[in-house]
Amino acid sequence: METSFILFYSLLFIIAFLYASVGHGGASGYLALMALFAVAPAVMKPTALLLNLFVSSTSFIQFYRGGHFKWKLFWPFALASIPLSFVGGMMAIENNIYKKILGVLLLIPVARFLFFKNTDPKDIKSANIPLSLFIGGIIGLLSGMIGIGGGIILSPVILMLKWADQKQTAAVSAAFIFVNSVAGLAGQLIKGFDFNIHMLGYVGVAFAGGILGAYFGALKFPQNILKNVLAGVLALAAYKLLFTHA
Repeated sequence: METSFILFYSLLFIIAFLYASVGHGGASGYLALMALFAVAPAVMKPTALLLNLFVSSTSFIQFYRGGHFKWKLFWPFALASIPLSFVGGMMAIENNIYKKILGVLLLIPVARFLFFKNTDPKDIKSANIPLSLFIGGIIGLLSGMIGIGGGIILSPVILMLKWADQKQTAAVSAAFIFVNSVAGLAGQLIKGFDFNIHMLGYVGVAFAGGILGAYFGALKFPQNILKNVLAGVLALAAYKLLFTHA
């Protein structure tokens, strides 16, 4: 039991570090980890959103300090996503359906980390506001329903549309994750859930990992190896959610 406890917290620290290094709050990673350790979905959602608040805010501060944040890109996504994330947070999903949806969503960051390269500055285009509002609304609803901040979906969309480079995408995603996590957690609170005492320990470990990851990711660190390792962890969790009964 003690070995399992140490392993869980060690992996939590590593996941927070890895996600923060690429501008994410880490909810998909925390959910993947909790799925591997057979944590109940009712606990998974609020826990992941709570951890998101601390790690994404740390990540945003570091990327903002690095001069990578683009307000004009951020606000349409946030305007549409916040109310729908709140609505999604109040929705209850049957456990098996929840796991299948999460398993599919975990494949998105796998593709993002493995296949989406940095955008050449000369290829960056201006964002389309109506399309940004539509994308933000869809991601916001999914975020609240599943307990993620939405950055794992938003990041590859921004890169695919060539609206920003990787560092700018990370900064916008970190802010997007924070506001969605606040809205989704508010929806969870209204629906009703109990804070687990273990959440305090989770926050402390994830926050420490997030601080280090955000610092190295925004200012110092080459990210390719980290992204490949993280993609492998997420792929394993997605397989468990989609193809096993655990």
